[in-house]
Amino acid sequence: MGKKPRRPRRAFTPEFKAKIVEVCRRGDRTVGQVAKDFDLTETAVRDWVKQADLDAGTRTDGLTSAERDELAALRRENRRLREDVDILKRATAFFATETR
Repeated sequence: MGKKPRRPRRAFTPEFKAKIVEVCRRGDRTVGQVAKDFDLTETAVRDWVKQADLDAGTRTDGLTSAERDELAALRRENRRLREDVDILKRATAFFATETR
């Protein structure tokens, strides 16, 4: 039996994800059935349900969406600051050799 061809990456709106989470929470269908009905991967649906639980405060084993956004912003800022420091180090080294 051969491998399934890879599905192209799709983007979903937060409203669509919330609708899928709501359908899963109703309890009349399993996550697998919901994923199959909406042509989604089961892993994606489980991740959406987990993230919704984290955001709602019913789970504590991960980061909320706000925390994820803040972490990403801090990492971007950290990367920019490291680049600035690196540029300043090179400039300092350059001018130190020029003045001698």
